[in-house]
Amino acid sequence: MMRRQFAAIGAGVLWACSAWAQPVGGPAHAPRQHWSFAGPLGSFDLRAVQRGYAVFAGSCASCHSLSQLHFSDFSGMGLSTSEVAALAATWQVPDGLDAEGRLKHRTARPDDALPSPYSGPEAALAANQGVVPPDLSRILKVYPGGPDRLYGLLSGYAPQAERQKGRGFFNPYAIGHFTAMPPPLHGNEVKYADGTVPDVQAEARDVTTFLAWVSAPHQDQRRRLGVGAGLYLCFLAVLFALLNRRIWSDVRK
Repeated sequence: MMRRQFAAIGAGVLWACSAWAQPVGGPAHAPRQHWSFAGPLGSFDLRAVQRGYAVFAGSCASCHSLSQLHFSDFSGMGLSTSEVAALAATWQVPDGLDAEGRLKHRTARPDDALPSPYSGPEAALAANQGVVPPDLSRILKVYPGGPDRLYGLLSGYAPQAERQKGRGFFNPYAIGHFTAMPPPLHGNEVKYADGTVPDVQAEARDVTTFLAWVSAPHQDQRRRLGVGAGLYLCFLAVLFALLNRRIWSDVRK
């Protein structure tokens, strides 16, 4: 009996290792996660959004852009006007060409869009072995699997992952189970002001929340407006029913 148990355990381990080493088919199904912004009454955890911005700025902004996001939009994640201006001042944006034809830069202002890390597609191709990193402004609106799969992708690399020639890095949640993107998170890339431990899972969750907010920065306002409109319509319906009953109360049936 003991031998059979050890044999079953060994077979399970070998199957798991073989599945990890030689995946087939489409991306693995990402485990379902709990997101505060999910559902018709969900809302964004703005602290998580702010932490996610820190992860993006420290680990993702060197390759990916957020071209549809302006610094002034950061007021929607709980920052004051002065904090938005201070945050913008930590970035440099293109400012035309100098007398010798070289690209100039200046300190960003709140009305500027977040700059691309590359001067153009050619520079992006040259820096990433022929692959242009996608813009992440609306990634969670178009990414199959939504935030669950993005979280799985960011946290699903094997320990000490290495690039395989002609294939990239193994990740069960990538299309074809391989991606050109090296592991972007290693833990402790940022220091959270609120004391949250910045391991890979926490960073992946926070940056996913941030990108979900970037994809729908006005979602909370729309939901509050929808709830208010629904309550108002319910009030009107009840008022109409009471008035209708009062008006026709003297009419014999």
